[in-house]
Amino acid sequence: MYQIALIFIGGGLGSLVRFSLSKYLPSQAYFDLPLATFLSNVIASLILGIFIGMELNGKMPLNYRYFIAVGFCGGFSTFSTFSADTLLLLQSNRISEAFLNVFLNVILCILATFVGIYITK
Repeated sequence: MYQIALIFIGGGLGSLVRFSLSKYLPSQAYFDLPLATFLSNVIASLILGIFIGMELNGKMPLNYRYFIAVGFCGGFSTFSTFSADTLLLLQSNRISEAFLNVFLNVILCILATFVGIYITK
């Protein structure tokens, strides 16, 4: 039950942070892409990478996995929104923006996770 509570609280906090980003950042900014979704995904990937790196180095109690990795990062990252944003770009015949959105999200999220793990070594 304790683990479920950690996931619930972490997910709620992550969702609130994601909502705040989408509320206070312009919806279509640089390169005419959904900036808040992009930043949520990259930042969540970085946080998850830091967490994984600290966990692998024994610097993070295993029980924090539920709060940070499953809860907060799960509530904060926005893969479903990313998918919907990309589909809307495709349906609007904005093919180059759609592919740029996919490329930047995938590459930079993988890079952010790597950087998070790397900086904990």
